[in-house]
Amino acid sequence: MRLLHTSDWHLGQNFMGKSRQAEHQQLIDWLMEQVDAHAVDAVLIAGDIFDTGTPPSYARELYSQLVVRLHAAGVALLLLGGNHDSVATLRESSALLEQLSARVVPAADAPANQVRVLPLRSSRGVSGAGSAPGCVVCAVPFIRARDVMQSEYGQSAEQKQQTLQLAIQAYYQAVHAQAESKRTQLSAQLGRNVPLIATGHLTTVGASASESVREIYVGALDAFPTSAFPNVDYLALGHIHRPQKVGGLEHIRYSGSPIALSFDEAAQQKEVLLVDLGETGLEAVTPLPVPVFQPLVALRGNLKSLPGAFAQVVQNASGATPERPVWLEVTVAEDDYLADLPARIQTMAEGLPLEVLRIRRERGNAVAQWSGDAGVTLDELDPLDVFAQRLAHETLEADVRDALTERYKSVLAATVEGE
Repeated sequence: MRLLHTSDWHLGQNFMGKSRQAEHQQLIDWLMEQVDAHAVDAVLIAGDIFDTGTPPSYARELYSQLVVRLHAAGVALLLLGGNHDSVATLRESSALLEQLSARVVPAADAPANQVRVLPLRSSRGVSGAGSAPGCVVCAVPFIRARDVMQSEYGQSAEQKQQTLQLAIQAYYQAVHAQAESKRTQLSAQLGRNVPLIATGHLTTVGASASESVREIYVGALDAFPTSAFPNVDYLALGHIHRPQKVGGLEHIRYSGSPIALSFDEAAQQKEVLLVDLGETGLEAVTPLPVPVFQPLVALRGNLKSLPGAFAQVVQNASGATPERPVWLEVTVAEDDYLADLPARIQTMAEGLPLEVLRIRRERGNAVAQWSGDAGVTLDELDPLDVFAQRLAHETLEADVRDALTERYKSVLAATVEGE
């Protein structure tokens, strides 16, 4: 069997006031080409098909289009709910979509209800009840704490984290037991071994995230141990937008998001994964690079270097036009104190196929990070500590630093005396 593993589409995302509708339409068109070219039996989306619980109408239309086009191609779809998805929104159409070869798992339910069988494409090119089983799936979506546990009064944060981890592990094991029973039954009927896979939408230990990933177990569970997953032939994960193996293991994968969802993902090569499964289990995982449908570029520089950087971006983005400009994030160093900085940056971009969506001041960003980097809050610092932290971000001679510190002390003392 050949699966196409993807996740984190975030249909309906509002990206700094910009719609991603055109990109997602191009993504669907491209995906259908890959499904046909690589004879894919089923597509698996491991969570976050939508960006919000109340997606705009065009996002729902794209979702419906994907389901209909896959059904017409004879390709099954398994879609898992993610932390961005609304359980109610996914559930409202799940019974209807079941008639279109799409199996939707909105939320964690009774373990027996989480087992799905994905079919091979039939010779007629239409997947359905008459198609031969291709694999059995432990179809586990994003697990909310309330799905698997009840809070106990007096528990510390560490105890809650341990309790939730054990509850999720127990849930996976229960679903796995049900799936193993189904797999054994099918294997006996077919006279061949049926592969077993699992899914998940969560952070695992060792996974590398990006700024667009919303932490999903804040204050409860930071990351689920890889060793706590059940033994399966392939584990298809979602939530982390960077494609990666987990712990270097070939069979535990994040496919990552198919388009960049933040500027810190702009340099990533996005991909979907072709997963080949046979009687012996996992045979191969082949990444398919996803084209860039909307260029995003993050730049850093001062007012002197940025014009040249803008020209280089235009040169590299050969397909950029005024109608389809490159979206830019600009971090300004050295000149970031200027009050009219946004106007200066926008003037530089005039006449170029560029659109500046965000301007960041480097020193402003550094100040915002002090408390996190130092492990303390501003409440724990006195004014002199804050001034010292600020000076630490400047390149100054020791005598200049000392003179500034003494000057600040005198100003601070005069201020206190005047109160």
